[in-house]
Amino acid sequence: MSDTEDVYICDSAAVEDGGKGVRFPVLAFGDDATGFVVRFGGRIYAYLNRCAHVPVELDWFKGEFFESSKLYLMCSTHGAIYLPESGACAGGPCRGGKLRPITVREADNRIYWQPDQHVRPPTAGLHDSQMR
Repeated sequence: MSDTEDVYICDSAAVEDGGKGVRFPVLAFGDDATGFVVRFGGRIYAYLNRCAHVPVELDWFKGEFFESSKLYLMCSTHGAIYLPESGACAGGPCRGGKLRPITVREADNRIYWQPDQHVRPPTAGLHDSQMR
């Protein structure tokens, strides 16, 4: 697979504005990891599911990335908050940090991500059950 081939994540309807995000498996910097896609202000955004403060997954429960006001993405471990439209730290222990973006596009009511040199499709062995 070349770096320019898009990888299907989910149908568009699975990602509601300010609602649950959808996790998807990736190989990030050589390690099995997850990415996630959310919708905010009508647009989709995807990031590596790794806090800029400490490299732990952000979601409270699988797919729960927004804090209660639905204005920020929040790390469940130490409370770092991020702007959904840029991944930039907006408060908490992530000072000056930023979530690692993943290029994503929406077409024909489907959402796709695009691998790059550091974030690629996973190797066999990262099971779909880990994503739900």
